[in-house]
Amino acid sequence: MSDSPLPEILPHGADGILLRLGLSARESTVAAVQILRAAMEDACPHGVEEIASSLTSVYLRFDPARTTRAEVCATAQSIARGVDLSATTLPAPRRRWTIPVVLGGEHGPQFDEMVRATGHSDQRAREVLRSTRLRVLAIGFAPGLPYMGLLPEAWDVPRLRDVTPKVPACALVAAVRQLIIFTNPTPTGWRHIGQTAFHGFQVGRDPATALSAGDEIRLEQMTPADLHGLRTDNPDGLGGARCEVLS
Repeated sequence: MSDSPLPEILPHGADGILLRLGLSARESTVAAVQILRAAMEDACPHGVEEIASSLTSVYLRFDPARTTRAEVCATAQSIARGVDLSATTLPAPRRRWTIPVVLGGEHGPQFDEMVRATGHSDQRAREVLRSTRLRVLAIGFAPGLPYMGLLPEAWDVPRLRDVTPKVPACALVAAVRQLIIFTNPTPTGWRHIGQTAFHGFQVGRDPATALSAGDEIRLEQMTPADLHGLRTDNPDGLGGARCEVLS
């Protein structure tokens, strides 16, 4: 049994509850969310039809014809008591993705600006992006869109004051110690630092959404010529990404 603080349980609509573990995406909060989400998925609470995580909370959607909010709340609290939410490390990933990316240049026009904001050299910034073992913290904003993190503290760079009118699909963007790979052309306040051929969501693909919360992400640098080749021949929409099942 764990004596770590329990999540705050809040109602969320007619058929959901929110298990809130913090108000900001600190390392400890991110770790607790990942641990609790994995525990909920392993337990498969009766009547719960959907489990999703944000940066600071876990959401459970239940079927009111099969269970009650009170029952789901009690079960969720029991599961939370059985895990250590004070752990400072993330649970082991179940899948590891390696995603090729072009950094900087015409495919990452705000990469140099981001590098200056971190205080790194160009070479060091590239090393950090390649070596950091990122995790998918949440899928949201748009279908299949991953929020990935956390990067080291030097990358805690605020969003831009002005919105970039549009970055292309598969753009790699950065802000507040996180990375996103956009699934569609999108306006954004995050800095456009690179480009992939990885489509996180593609209608007709099975599954349509490639990534899941908790997946480990490793970025692998490629050349603009490599990117062109992947765009030309990309039948599965994964842009050369490779997935290794770990458990």
